Amino acid sequence: MTKTDKTSPAPQKPTVAWALLPIVVLVVLLAGAYGLYGDEAAGGANQIALLLATVVAVLVGLRFHQPMEAMRDAALESVGTGLPALFILLAVGALIGTWAMSGTLVAMVYWGLQILSPDYFYFTVVLICAVVALCIGSSWTVAGTIGIGLMGVSIEMGLNPAITAGAVISGAYFGDKSSPLSDATNLATAAAGSDLYSHIVETLWTSVPALLISLVLFWVLGSPGEFDASGLTDGLAERFNVGLPAFLPLILVLVLAVLRVPPFLTIFTGAVAGGLMAVILNPAIVIEAAEAPDLPDVLALIKGVWTAMANGYVSDSGDASLDQLLSRGGMESMLVTIWLILTALAFGGVVDRIGVLDRLLTPILQAARTTGRLILSLVVAGLGTNILASDQYIAIVLPGKLFQSAFRRMGLAPVVLSRAVGDSSTVTSALIPWNSCGAYMAVTLGVATFDYLPFAFFNLANPLITVLFGFMGWRMISAKDAPPARPAATPEP
Repeated sequence: MTKTDKTSPAPQKPTVAWALLPIVVLVVLLAGAYGLYGDEAAGGANQIALLLATVVAVLVGLRFHQPMEAMRDAALESVGTGLPALFILLAVGALIGTWAMSGTLVAMVYWGLQILSPDYFYFTVVLICAVVALCIGSSWTVAGTIGIGLMGVSIEMGLNPAITAGAVISGAYFGDKSSPLSDATNLATAAAGSDLYSHIVETLWTSVPALLISLVLFWVLGSPGEFDASGLTDGLAERFNVGLPAFLPLILVLVLAVLRVPPFLTIFTGAVAGGLMAVILNPAIVIEAAEAPDLPDVLALIKGVWTAMANGYVSDSGDASLDQLLSRGGMESMLVTIWLILTALAFGGVVDRIGVLDRLLTPILQAARTTGRLILSLVVAGLGTNILASDQYIAIVLPGKLFQSAFRRMGLAPVVLSRAVGDSSTVTSALIPWNSCGAYMAVTLGVATFDYLPFAFFNLANPLITVLFGFMGWRMISAKDAPPARPAATPEP
């Protein structure tokens, strides 16, 4: 140990006032960005706000003797935890581009228009997304595949895209947090030390009422009346193959997801499959997208698919509504969102390292002296960690670990803790624009987070219902009545 090391003051936790400083700065800057830029704030203004707040957090850390190298490493480690999500985003961008070119998105829209009606559309969207997410355990995969198609159907019907996005997210998160295949579900049980299948049973007690409330509200929001889609569907069928072959990339993705193939490989394989189907079903469209008339057809086909994966597909059919539906995707379209996630994770890593989260959560934990207050404190902690750390996984693990001793003191079973973590940390992540989940849903569904937030009824109702259960004493299972925990599956990013 060097002489400098011996004389350097030991790192300290910041006081509550100092811990609040980076948070207040972030809130003020984000509010200013939204006031100046509106929905376009995520295009750069929010990222600058996060970086400036990170600088303030670093200065607070230096004030309390945190080594600069340690804060730098914490930021890098936090960013590293988000890399799997960033690669998934890139894969989704590629998938959207090739599915637009292959006709997979067109086929989903075509049959959606044939089957669905405006007066029960939102209601049906919730059910479809809930069932698929329950089967595959991934809200991201549902939003990035079926969700995109349903958004297209909604737009063609003249329905509100923000409400449709809220319906997609509501159904997707119900299925995700209730599925044994979900990484968030397995992570919540591991953090709380509970049994996976007992957790799933218990989470239905709070999730099903939230789902029923959502279904009622979405039914009420339906737009009664007839919708004649024949003109549009005829145009879609004329330009693209809307039969079973167009659905093969979607079927492949769902099968791989059920088989628990890692999400990046699942989605990127779906993107490649979409490119292959485009070559088989729509070679003329692929060659046209290559914009290289001098190339041999084989090379033009390769370039067309390559371009769709990298830069997206741009439709030039002459039909404005069809071109708007199909001109999308590409990894390039995800870069602004990746920028947002990187800056948010860096901020989260620094504030965690300097002790901001621990300092702010500890008083909340100490004030929880009844089961109702304890559950409420956990919900607030989960939401707060999603806001501050900008990462769903941190928001699941950190409160889950910190609240274990408090739940034990109350004599509550670990499954009560894991259920409350799922009801708060998991579902609220999609409501924060700079959280990786909120950013993903916004860019994938094409609706700003604050626009769909009022309609994400399940994600809003679920935390309130779990708090109600706490204050009413419902399903507050005692530790002596709980089954022994079985190991949860290893979560995959």
